[in-house]
Amino acid sequence: MSDYKTIVLGATTNPVRYAYLATQRLLDSNIEVIPVGIRKGAAAGIPIRNDLPMIEEVHTITLYLNASVQKDYYDYILSLKPKRVIFNPGTENTELYGILKQALPETKVEAACTLVLLSIDTYKS
Repeated sequence: MSDYKTIVLGATTNPVRYAYLATQRLLDSNIEVIPVGIRKGAAAGIPIRNDLPMIEEVHTITLYLNASVQKDYYDYILSLKPKRVIFNPGTENTELYGILKQALPETKVEAACTLVLLSIDTYKS
């Protein structure tokens, strides 16, 4: 098991999108990554899961969905009980922040950029 197992929620097959780049950079950093999205295909060579898989011991969910689309995933995110949720630029959502803080008070919630955290070597801190 990876100590920083990460779900990329909003994964894409498009190699120029930030969700794809994050998937690749997480792999390059030897972090177990599970891409979850709506379209079939692969991100950085990993099949994108379309079935909202129940994954155990999720450390981080990194969001690449805008706030209006996130609503469809609230229950899924809560069910995984992640240790951290990262709201990447453009995904900020005060409603979900509040829900997470109330339902999962131990979960770290942060507005950050996964790619920046990886590039400055603070993703694991």
